[in-house]
Amino acid sequence: MERSGVGTSPGAVRPDAVGFRPLYRQVYDMLLRRLADAVWQPGQILPSEGQLAAELGVSQGTVRKALDALTADSLLVRRQGRGTFVAEHDDKQSVFRFFKLRPDGEGTGMPTSRVAAIAEAAANADERDRLALAGSARVVRIERTRALDGRLCLIETISVPVALFPGIAGLDLPNTLYSLYASRFGITIATASERLKAVVLPPREAVLLEVEAGTPALEIDRIAFDLEDRPVEWRRSTCLTESLHYLSVLR
Repeated sequence: MERSGVGTSPGAVRPDAVGFRPLYRQVYDMLLRRLADAVWQPGQILPSEGQLAAELGVSQGTVRKALDALTADSLLVRRQGRGTFVAEHDDKQSVFRFFKLRPDGEGTGMPTSRVAAIAEAAANADERDRLALAGSARVVRIERTRALDGRLCLIETISVPVALFPGIAGLDLPNTLYSLYASRFGITIATASERLKAVVLPPREAVLLEVEAGTPALEIDRIAFDLEDRPVEWRRSTCLTESLHYLSVLR
């Protein structure tokens, strides 16, 4: 039987609280808050299940279930014989979690990037709406092309709030931006919402992708959210799909 936690530590979970949720979800929320507050850094090992259980006033099984859920959400990584670690947004993880284009035939599926333009500007109406920004907010816009196995396949425009990413416009941007967000700015991308639409390439995008204007393409409109469920990035990708496909695994 689970202990109520009442009368134990201030951080103990309380199954008698208003709006009761399963104990493991309460533990999940508390551990998620620690990740959002950077109590544990990317790559850092967490306390043992037993230590967390004693601190939170619940069983070790409840802690394990919460850790399993955080691992399923790609926020933690279990390493056999070593423990549980805060996930890092390295190239491989981001490719298979957030980059959904795959070659139809043989290929690594690992994209490379080249920045075409980067600038700071006042947020336009669309950016304010998609990123929940105030009227006076400023954003950094990043335009870059990406290639898959050496072949140009997409152009993307990325908008991020200056307030959350100060100085990003002056940095040498890596291939995987989400690793930079976490290591430099303390912002971990937890989830993303995407909308897909069939389009044709306008002239400028066609030039950058070295194809004819009017070529059919796939537009991916993504909002990325951090651990506090704040929209922190708006990314629009226009993709050539002649030899590629979009892969989504449903569970």
